[in-house]
Amino acid sequence: MPEYLKKGDTVGILATARKIDLATIEPGIKLLESWGLKVVIGKTIGKEQNQLAGADWQRATDFQEMLDNPTIKAIWAAKGGYGTVRIVDRINFTNFKKKPKWVIGFSDMTVMHSHINNMDIGTLHAIMAISAKTATPEAIESFRKALFGEKLEYHIPAHPFNKKGKAQGELVGGNLSVLYSIQGSKSAVDMKGKILFIEDLDEYLYHIDRMMMNLKRNGSLDGLKGIIVGGMTSMNDNDIPWGKDALEIIEDVVKDLKIPIAYNFPAGHIKDNRALILGKSVTLEVNDKETVLKFE
Repeated sequence: MPEYLKKGDTVGILATARKIDLATIEPGIKLLESWGLKVVIGKTIGKEQNQLAGADWQRATDFQEMLDNPTIKAIWAAKGGYGTVRIVDRINFTNFKKKPKWVIGFSDMTVMHSHINNMDIGTLHAIMAISAKTATPEAIESFRKALFGEKLEYHIPAHPFNKKGKAQGELVGGNLSVLYSIQGSKSAVDMKGKILFIEDLDEYLYHIDRMMMNLKRNGSLDGLKGIIVGGMTSMNDNDIPWGKDALEIIEDVVKDLKIPIAYNFPAGHIKDNRALILGKSVTLEVNDKETVLKFE
């Protein structure tokens, strides 16, 4: 795990994918400052190349400079979208491996989470700077606790699809579409013996089925110790309906696995996006009343 933050530490905010302006991330800046943290704004904030926050080399350079800057203790993604996969292979992680720092975000940042988790280094799946204005108090407080190394533990009401059980293992995962897109690459998440978290947004329902079937058929689900299903938000369907919603699709694919599975966990593209420390050992307990997730 990277070192947890303390008051006076500096956090860098940058864009690895979609473009964003400074005014939009002001609530995120104020949030960090309210916790006694200093903020450095990346050169990609305000940059623009069509959808992206500058050219690939500009976004990679911004990330590299913050990664190598010893005064910056954490890197917070301003926004997701698409584009992080275009820069990950340009990054030199040599200095980062010697002294890791927190890399924070969700959605498209799943590329960085997975790539870094494969180095046996933890990352923080949490709200992004753009999310600070709309996130729930619970999501914000969980982000603060994770950043400062306070006890992180969740008690979530039971869902009808839940499969009971208890497991301990390293938490990995993130956005299902991104996990699917990096399968077969050196950034692919190693799921063997792990507890997998997945979430997604704005996908066609048959895409969810296709991605889950891929994970099943390539053997990724076989060695899992547990699964946590987060928000499956704003899904689309065709004129002829698929016939199942996203949670029903996932349940159908994983129902034969003899592991604890928790549904409707508050993390993902939702306002109540609770922080998850990926790469960290957790205990997952799913019982009749609730899902309990404890970070060790």
